[in-house]
This record gives sequence, structure tokens and C-alpha cells, in this order.
Amino acid sequence: EDVVDLILYALQNSQVEGVLNATAPNPVRMNELCQTLGEVLNRPSWLPVPSFALELLLGDGAKVVLEGQKVLPKQTLASGFQYQYPTLKLALEEILAGN
Repeated sequence: EDVVDLILYALQNSQVEGVLNATAPNPVRMNELCQTLGEVLNRPSWLPVPSFALELLLGDGAKVVLEGQKVLPKQTLASGFQYQYPTLKLALEEILAGN
């Protein structure tokens, strides 16, 4: 929902120019994602996946998963855009509300 809202926001506001990163304003590492997902599902957190398994599955793409990328939506936030789900927990709760 936040990505769609950001696109609409940019289209409807002529003062918004340039590139807007549609990333979450509060990035997390993989272990925090797994831990938060476990909390939201009321289940134990997943065990870590061995790096060699990710490399086999994802090839060169495993580098992004293993090393990460910290992309922040600086211009998106500076433009005044307000996220509905600024934190991982809020987003996961919304996504999984039907389960």
C-alpha cells in the first residue's frame, strides 16, 4: 500500500521531483525480519539459512541477501510523504491480518 500511495503522491504533487526510493524508512537485517515475523505469527523465529545454500539458490543475487544494502528513502521523507507502515512489525501485521 505504501508503494502505491507513494506513486500517487508523486503524481499528484508537482513539487516532487527526482528519484524517490520506495524503501521502508526503517530498514532491518534478516535476523530482525525473521524475529519480527515470528512475533507476528506467534511462532518461533526461523533458523538461519546457511550462506552456501543461499549462494546455490540465488547465485550472484545472494550477495545482496548476505551482505545487505542500506537504501534509505531520504528524498521520499523530505518530500513530506507519510508511510502507513513505517515499521516492519506494522507492515507484517497488516499483510498477515487475513491469516
